[in-house]
Order: sequence, then structure tokens, then C-alpha cells
Amino acid sequence: MTDSPFENLPNNSPLQPTKLSLDDTIQFRCHKDIACFNECCKRIDITLTPYDILRLKKRLDLSSTEFLAQHTVPYEMDAHGMPGVKIKTADDNPACPFLGDNGCTVYEDRPTVCRYYALGLMSMHTENSKGDEDTYFLIKEDHCLGHYEPRRLTVQDYRKEQGVEEYDDINREWRQLILKKRSAGPTIGNPSKRSFQFFFMLSYNIDGLRKFIQSDGFAEVYDLDAAAMEPLKTDDVSLLKFGFRLLKQVLFGENTIPVKDDAMQQRVKRRREQIQADPDNPNKHYDGPEMV
Repeated sequence: MTDSPFENLPNNSPLQPTKLSLDDTIQFRCHKDIACFNECCKRIDITLTPYDILRLKKRLDLSSTEFLAQHTVPYEMDAHGMPGVKIKTADDNPACPFLGDNGCTVYEDRPTVCRYYALGLMSMHTENSKGDEDTYFLIKEDHCLGHYEPRRLTVQDYRKEQGVEEYDDINREWRQLILKKRSAGPTIGNPSKRSFQFFFMLSYNIDGLRKFIQSDGFAEVYDLDAAAMEPLKTDDVSLLKFGFRLLKQVLFGENTIPVKDDAMQQRVKRRREQIQADPDNPNKHYDGPEMV
């Protein structure tokens, strides 16, 4: 991806067409006594990252499936239909469902987008770079008075203040997956429906992922010893990061998880037995990706 993220911006865009680095200084402060407090929460379009969902579902004491069903809506992140999720709002009210009379009711576990505001983050992968390049930019909406508050600080200090560094660190490999998929374009083909189902589970449904790694289907393919499996059973962050590695292996062949020598033969055998047991519904027993 080499195009500027600021090309072809409409004249009324709230995005400021200036790239910012961690050391650049911004003028901004949001606080409860400012006249526009919570205005940005009354008309939202919030995309959730995997770690956002993990924090919110724990905060609300819900399973991943319950949180996704009650508080999110799906959307397509690209032309191929790569699945993403956003916070669900009421049909007649675009306000954040977590906005209360005194502000955000999940503030300590608010999503990445909320932590960054009024900054934005855009990651790019250029042809000649070894890694990804993070670019920051200001978002200046008409209602927001925080830009006129007499406080200046660096982008890096603002990120620390808002606690967004932890979120970015944990989500980094997942963002790399999205960038790699976009930059690869047609070279990896049009992903199958099953690949997208797998991507959705590993990205957003951590309870489903934990169930999957303890299934017979997973054990037939991947060669993990007890010591490697143990943290995945109890530590959600370790499991989330393992899921990102598994996605890289399945989608791009970046093999960091050992695979059993006879994995494909056993998988084909298992699949055949499942279809023979229920020939009218070959997808009923789907237990993972088509690729290993």
C-alpha cells in the first residue's frame, strides 16, 4: 500500500491532511467540564479490534458469543468480504449503547478508537520497507472543543495517557494480517467462506477459539505439547496472540506452529467420515480451516 491516506479527502472531511509522528505535538484535551463532553459518543461508528472485544466482554461478564450477538454488527472490511465488527446502536438512536448520564460506563475498558480520539491511526506497508509504518493524524469535528483547550503534548505522551499502547501492542499482529491481506490483493486468491469463518472466530470469538484448540480436529493437525497448551487454556491474551499466529499460518503459510506429519491424511479421513455420517449437511461438523 503506497497511496497517501489523505488523497482525495473531501473539503469537509474532519481528517486533517497532515501526517504526525510520535514526537509531533498536538493541542487537545477532553474533560467532563467541557461544553461538548460526550458529543462524540452520540453518533458513533466504532470498529472493534480483537482486544477491544476481549476487554469489553470481560467487563460485561459475557461470553464472546453473547457479546457479539448483543453488542455488535458485522461489516465487510474489504471487497472480498473480510469480516469486521462494529458496536451496535439502536435503529432510532446512533448513540453509543455504553453512554450513560455521567459519561462512558465502560471507560476503563473503552475500545481503541475511543482511546485515540481525537487522533487517528493508520498503518501502511510500503514496498521498500521492512515493517509497517504507523501514521497518526488529527480528527477535527465541528462539535469538538477539545482542540481549543490550552494544553499541548506529544502524540507519544497522549497515547500513554489514554492507555492505548497496550491495545496496539496486543493487536499488532492482527493489524499486520489485515495489511498483508490488502497488499497481497489477488495473489492469495479470493478467500473461501470457510476461511472467513475461521478468521472471524480467531479474531473475535475467543471462547470459540479456546473450544477449537481443545477439539479433536485441532489435535489431529497441530503438534503442541502440554506445556505449550497450558497457557492457552487460561490466559486470554496468550490465546488471542496464538490465534493471530494460526491465522498467519493458515492464510499466508507463515509456519510457526508445528504440524503433525500425517495431519492432512487424518483430516481428510475425519472429514470423509463426517460427511458419510451426515451427507445432507457437509458443513455441520466444520472444525477448522481447509488449509494446514
